[in-house]
Amino acid sequence: MKKYRIGILGATGIVGQRFVSLLGSHPHFEIVSLTASKKSAGRKYSEIVDWYMRNDIPENVRETIIVNNTDKEISRENLDIVFSALPSKLAYDIEIDLAKEGIAVFSNTNAHRMDIDVPILIPEINANHLQLVGKQKFGTGFIVTNSNCSTSGLVFGLRPLQKFNIREVYVTTYQSISGAGKKGVASMDILGNVIPFISGEEEKMELETKKILGTFDGEQIQDADFDINASCARVPVLEGHLESIVVNFNEDVSLEEINQSFKSFNGLDTNTFPTAPMNPIILTLEDDRPQPTRDLLTEKNLGMAITIGRVRRKGTSVNFFLLVHNTLRGAAGASILNAEYALQEGFLK
Repeated sequence: MKKYRIGILGATGIVGQRFVSLLGSHPHFEIVSLTASKKSAGRKYSEIVDWYMRNDIPENVRETIIVNNTDKEISRENLDIVFSALPSKLAYDIEIDLAKEGIAVFSNTNAHRMDIDVPILIPEINANHLQLVGKQKFGTGFIVTNSNCSTSGLVFGLRPLQKFNIREVYVTTYQSISGAGKKGVASMDILGNVIPFISGEEEKMELETKKILGTFDGEQIQDADFDINASCARVPVLEGHLESIVVNFNEDVSLEEINQSFKSFNGLDTNTFPTAPMNPIILTLEDDRPQPTRDLLTEKNLGMAITIGRVRRKGTSVNFFLLVHNTLRGAAGASILNAEYALQEGFLK
């Protein structure tokens, strides 16, 4: 099979590093370009990156020379695909320009998530939304986004329950510091503390979730018709976002029906999609789970699955906790899975 030439935009940040780590030996994608700020351009990746990942820098990218974060510099690399981990303001124009040049852009940024012709794709949940790229005006190129990190967990908790006629959703998040980037939260602010505010996060969760769980009618996405109320906090945890979710239904639903819906939620063929988990939802029955230190990365869950626990029913409501890995399922891993799905569906030439 052809190996697609890929670039990683913003390759030195936490999400950029996660892209490098995951794509270093990918069977379908070959890293040929890494970008960073102007001050890093022209230097070897291994010389300038403050490597955060637990595994070593892949040998085949250690000597890669950094390219400046500009569309002109990137386009000279003759790329098929770019994975974008750029800051949103910088990403906005660059992603459009690269798509116009015929490059498939898989973006982790929120720059274009709410554009009417850009899907927020999660293949296990809204695979047909990928057809929306046919409405884009970029020629052979296109833009596909993945969701905000906290949204990426929430939608897995809600999709199996949509058949029960959801009326409204309340979600409170306890989000790890890695979600803010390596220098995003000062240690004096977060150690031994909880910060009940993350700029823009609540709005992203409310808007993105309704789009992801909406219906594509062949022309546009009709948002899901239930209300979402989000409250987001930063907690002193390194990785993993924990979410407390309350779902109110328009009718009674049994606890057995809820649990069975979670357990039977279908995944993708892991032979076809290397980044996909065999079981995208792991239901735990322990009284005190899920927990980031115990459930985020295990033999059963390598970071792309969602763990759900403490499922409780009261009348027409159900409460549960949900745990998502914010830089894998919530960022780089999700974007790579989107590219794998686009490849399988014939969108990559």
